[in-house]
Amino acid sequence: MKNIRNFCIIAHIDHGKSTLADRLLEHTKTINERQMQAQVLDDMDLEREKGITIKSHAIQMDYELNGEKYTLNLIDTPGHVDFSYEVSRALAACEGALLLVDAAQGIQAQTISNLYLALDNDLEIIPVINKIDMDGAMIEVVKDQIIELIGVKEEEILLASGKTGIGIEEILQAIVARIPAPKGEPDAPLQALIFDSVFNSFRGIIAYFRVFNGKIKKGDKVRFVNTGEDYEADEVGILKLGLQARSEVNTGDVGYIITGIKNAKEVKVGDTITLSQNPCKVAIQGFEEVKPMVFAGIFPVVTEDFEELRDCMDKLQLNDASLTFETETSQALGFGFRCGFLGMLHMEIIQERLEREFKQTVITTVPNVSFIAYTTRDEKVIVNNPSEMPDPSKIDRIEEPFIRAQIITSPDYIGNIMTLCLGKRGMLINQSYLTPTRVELIFEMPLAEIVFDFYDKLKSSTRGYASFDYHPLDYRISDIVRMDILLNGDKVDALSALIHRSRAEDFGRKLCLKLKELLPRQQFMIAIQAAVGSKIIARETISAMRKDVTAKCYGGDISRKRKLLEKQKEGKKRMRQIGNVEVPQEAFLAVLKLND
Repeated sequence: MKNIRNFCIIAHIDHGKSTLADRLLEHTKTINERQMQAQVLDDMDLEREKGITIKSHAIQMDYELNGEKYTLNLIDTPGHVDFSYEVSRALAACEGALLLVDAAQGIQAQTISNLYLALDNDLEIIPVINKIDMDGAMIEVVKDQIIELIGVKEEEILLASGKTGIGIEEILQAIVARIPAPKGEPDAPLQALIFDSVFNSFRGIIAYFRVFNGKIKKGDKVRFVNTGEDYEADEVGILKLGLQARSEVNTGDVGYIITGIKNAKEVKVGDTITLSQNPCKVAIQGFEEVKPMVFAGIFPVVTEDFEELRDCMDKLQLNDASLTFETETSQALGFGFRCGFLGMLHMEIIQERLEREFKQTVITTVPNVSFIAYTTRDEKVIVNNPSEMPDPSKIDRIEEPFIRAQIITSPDYIGNIMTLCLGKRGMLINQSYLTPTRVELIFEMPLAEIVFDFYDKLKSSTRGYASFDYHPLDYRISDIVRMDILLNGDKVDALSALIHRSRAEDFGRKLCLKLKELLPRQQFMIAIQAAVGSKIIARETISAMRKDVTAKCYGGDISRKRKLLEKQKEGKKRMRQIGNVEVPQEAFLAVLKLND
C-alpha cells in the first residue's frame, strides 16, 4: 500500500489538464503509440468536438523510481464551472492534486474554486505551471500569483509543458515524493466509496470505487449500504485504458465492480460498498447532495416515447449524478420531466447526449430557477416552473435565490463588467487587485439573471479574458411576475416565464417578435400576446394567408367571383373561431436565443 498514490488534476477550463494527462500516460508507457491520440481519456465524441472534459476519467499507471515500482491512480477532472460536482467526487477518492495553471493566463476563477474544494478535502497540492513553451508565457508573474494564493515556496512550483512533454518526469517524481500513500486497514471490514458509474447494455451497471479499508475479491457477497441490497461481485478489477479484471482489489486502490445490476436506481454515487457477512460499522461520508441551479422541462417530441425517455434519463443519471429530474405534465407538450441542471452548458450537454447516445429527440422548455412564494396565509410554496405559481391575489411575497459571483479579469474590462452586472440587478460587494494586472470583482446577483446568457455576454464584453465562478447565497424578497404567451387567446404554458417585473415588458416584446418570425402563417389571423396577469404588455399579429379561390374563375360575370369570395369570408370566420395554431419546435428554443 505504501507504493500507491491516488491523485487528480484540477484547473480552470482550457489550462491543459487532458493534454498533461496524455503525456503522463505516454511517459509511464500505460498506452502504446498505436492507442495514443489527443485527449485520450475523453472518450465521448462531444468532449472531442467541444475540446472540454465533461466526465472525470480514472486510469491506473505503473511507474518505476529508484528501482521501486509505484502504482499511480490518476483521475482527470473537468474544468468548467457547470461540472464542479464531477470534480468534488474525484477529490473524495484522492490524497493529492496537481493544481495546473496556464503560464499565459494565470490564475482564474475556477482555479481558485477547485483549489478550495481540494483544501476542504485535506489534499496535498502540487502546483504546476503548464504551457511554459508558449510565446506569451509569464512564468515569474504566475509563480508570484501561486505563492500568494497557497503560500508555497518558489522551488515547490513545477514547470511543465503538456504539449512538448517538458517537466513530466519531475511531476511524476513529485507525485511519489509529496503525495501521501493511502491510509487504511487491510484487515478491517471492507469500506469502498463509489465515485462514478456507467451503464453497459451487455454487463449492466459498472460502478467505479476507491477502497478505504479491507479488500474486495471476485465472488464476494457485497452489500450497498445506501439501498441495503446484497449482490455477488461477478467481476472486480482495475481501470487501465479499458477494464482489467483482477482476482482482488486491495486497500487504497481504485477499481471497478460488475454485479449484473440492471436497474439504475440501485446504484447511487457516494454510496459505500461493504461485505454482507462482515459489514463495516459506518458508511463513508460521501459527498453532499447536488444543488441544481437551473430548471427546465424536457419532453419527448412524440408523447408515446415517454417511457423510453424515462429509461434513458435513468441511464444518463448513472453516468452524470448531478442531473436531477421528476415527472411533470404540460398542456402543450404532454408528459415529460422537470430537470435540474448545474448550468446552461450542462443543460446543453444533457440534451446533446440524449440525442446522440440514446437517439431521443426532445423539446426543452424555457430554463428558470426555483422561487419561493409565501401566500397570504403564510404557506410556503416552492415554485419550480410557471404553472406552479399560485394565484397573484393570494401571494403575499416572492423570494428568489441570490448568488455570490466572483469575476477575475484584467483592469481594462472593469467598466464593461460593471455595466453588465448592474444591468442584471447585481450589487458590487468588493473589488480587489490580486496583482497590478488582475482584479477580482465580487457581486451579489439574482440567480435568474445569470441563467440565460450571462456567461456568453461576459465572455464577449471582455474578449474572453474574464473568468467567472459563483456560489449560492440565500433567498431574498423580489418583485417576480408570471408572464404568459397567448396565441389567439389560448395560453401556451411551455412558453410562460417567471421574470422580474421591470424586465417583463421588454422580454415580452422580444419574444412576440421572435414568435412572429417563427410561426408559420395560417389561413386565419394569429394574435401573439404577452400578458402579466390580465394585462396585455405586448402584441404582434400574423396576418392571414390568402388562398386564391377565384383562380378557377376565368371570365364570366363578376357575381360568380364575388360569390366565391363571400363563401371564403364565411369560412375564414369559422376558422378564426376554431383555429388551432401549430407551434414548431424552433419556437420553444427561440426563447433561449432571444438576445442573439
